[in-house]
Amino acid sequence: MKSITGSRVRICAAASCAALSLVAALANGDSTNPAPVLPAVRAIQTGNAARFVQAPPETGPRRRDVLIPLRASTDVTDRGSLDDVSRLRSRGLTIPLPGIYASQLMDTYTQARGGGAAHEALDIMAPRGTPVLAVEDGRVAKLFLSKPGGITLYQFDPDGEYVYYYAHLDRYADHIKEGDVVRSGQVIGYVGITGNALPDAPHLHFAVGRLGPERRWWRSTPINPFFLWRDGKS
Repeated sequence: MKSITGSRVRICAAASCAALSLVAALANGDSTNPAPVLPAVRAIQTGNAARFVQAPPETGPRRRDVLIPLRASTDVTDRGSLDDVSRLRSRGLTIPLPGIYASQLMDTYTQARGGGAAHEALDIMAPRGTPVLAVEDGRVAKLFLSKPGGITLYQFDPDGEYVYYYAHLDRYADHIKEGDVVRSGQVIGYVGITGNALPDAPHLHFAVGRLGPERRWWRSTPINPFFLWRDGKS
């Protein structure tokens, strides 16, 4: 079993967050004035580094609920089983930040962190205070404060098979407590810079894992969250 927290989680290395902070253009909004959509970005390899630039604007309507079928050739063998990814994709999980489209997500799962540990999570850049949404129905398993993750929340899915981990929160949503039943899309917290997140790069660190029979919230087999909404070959 691998852990999605503890010493294996080295969240947001300076170089990675400096690049990713270029796409943190999401403005705060509410249900009547939703936050504008971030521009799509693409990576351009320049020597040994990648720089991120805005992609040409898309034409025609865009929908956040359109999911490209997962192809068998998608490279998920070392990032959570294809079966786990397929099962979770079939549930139509909510992207955990409002106003974000699947096409804007960037695969940060294998990026190296301090000590060479794999990131094993998805970083989604957003202004501090942006609402964080539960990705599906479930139960709040643990509210936890850690040195790397800062203010964190662990959520189990309805059957206790998977755990969702939300880190670097600024604070929890009002009245959220351990054992609460939450619904998909419910606000459970707010984006922050707690833990080892860079002060100028607020973001949500989101991880997913398959629980063992003991259902330990702090230990699970990691699954790449990027593939829950994106096809790796797209």
